[in-house]
Amino acid sequence: MGFMPSLYTAALRMTRNRADAEDLVQETYLRAYRAYESFTEGTNLKAWLYKILTNTFINQYRSRRRRPEEAEVEDVEDLYLYHRLVGRDGAAAGRSAEEVALDRFTDDEVKAALESLPESFRMTVLLADVEGFSYREIADIMDVPIGTVMSRLHRGRRALQKALADFGLSRGLVAAQPR
Repeated sequence: MGFMPSLYTAALRMTRNRADAEDLVQETYLRAYRAYESFTEGTNLKAWLYKILTNTFINQYRSRRRRPEEAEVEDVEDLYLYHRLVGRDGAAAGRSAEEVALDRFTDDEVKAALESLPESFRMTVLLADVEGFSYREIADIMDVPIGTVMSRLHRGRRALQKALADFGLSRGLVAAQPR
């Protein structure tokens, strides 16, 4: 039960709805209880619970939608947001891209940008950057190859940069760049 707060937080990020998150966590614990004999002592219990949570969410999500979401993020350059915020010479200031970006955005703005990501990217970014799971653990949780995790994480981060840059532009936090 010690993992319930972090599971609920992850479920809330996945579902974007408190009632659905509560139901998802409840279903996760029910499935974990029923399948406890399949848990191997000495392995990562948190990762096992997250795998159940993720699989339950994915199964529910698939039953609601027959077609997966499509996203076009191939045209977003790496470090898009960072370059928009401080320009190409910003690295000389000695601050990381994350520090510069987060100084200009509130938690709610970052959360909204994260929630705007396509489902598979959002899940991967959350598991890696928020929950701190390794590529291998994420691959096990999501039941996909490590290469898929790496690709989704890269694309998800790029899409997040683009969403934050667009949000910053609309709020006047960054200046429009001449093309």
